[in-house]
Amino acid sequence: MNGKRFAAALAALALCLASLAGCAQEKPQVTDMGGDLLAAIQAKGEMVVAMEGTWAPWTYHDEGDALVGYDVEVAQAIGEKLGVDVSFVEGEWSGLLAGLDSGRYDIMVNGVDVDEERQKKYDFSTPYAYNRTVVIVRADDDSIQAMEDLAGKKTANTLNSTYAAVGEAYGAQVTGVDDFIQTIELLVSGRIDATLNAEVSYYDYLNAHPEAQVKIACVDSQTTQVAIPMRKGEETAALHQAIDEALSELAQEGTLSELSVKYFGTDISQNE
Repeated sequence: MNGKRFAAALAALALCLASLAGCAQEKPQVTDMGGDLLAAIQAKGEMVVAMEGTWAPWTYHDEGDALVGYDVEVAQAIGEKLGVDVSFVEGEWSGLLAGLDSGRYDIMVNGVDVDEERQKKYDFSTPYAYNRTVVIVRADDDSIQAMEDLAGKKTANTLNSTYAAVGEAYGAQVTGVDDFIQTIELLVSGRIDATLNAEVSYYDYLNAHPEAQVKIACVDSQTTQVAIPMRKGEETAALHQAIDEALSELAQEGTLSELSVKYFGTDISQNE
């Protein structure tokens, strides 16, 4: 390469790097907003929300492959209250909380149950749904009548989920899977004895697959709260308050009840 061509190449490279630097400066960062995540979100006009996209009726794809579900519309309604657009990023359960930790996502809206371990690590919004955990077995299996009967049984759930933790607490041998559909396939094929999941998710699956040879063996007596996890700290304090206020307004307006009935056939937004 002669001197003129080398100089031209260097000039082009410098121009490209300057252009990239300019683009990077256009996106507000949390540090630019004094460590205030809400301010950063409102400055860029977008909130990044993590969810699975495979767990009907919470988050799933319809026949036209559009991302829909109770959590999708709840997140969009919160975005409207905050005056920002909502951008959804889908992933497997095991990676969603890790992405929240690293800052890849602003919040996670995915039917997340509030439990003691998660509360140590995350701040949670006001509950926007209430749920019951059920044990699902094959239709011809009567060996499980109570939660205590899970001891020694083979179950399957997404790792680090509330349902996996409950199963382990009762002595089940838990196998990790990607989603609820895969879990049911393992159950029907006889490779596991049972699985634990949300009562509403079971009925949604049965509504879509009435021929499925599965049934509810027992129901956990504890009602679980479903809320939105956020990173702990001053960075998320204002966002936490804003989301709580948005959820309160959505509850008072009847929006949460309407969306709940739309997707679950009943109102799970209230603890009744």
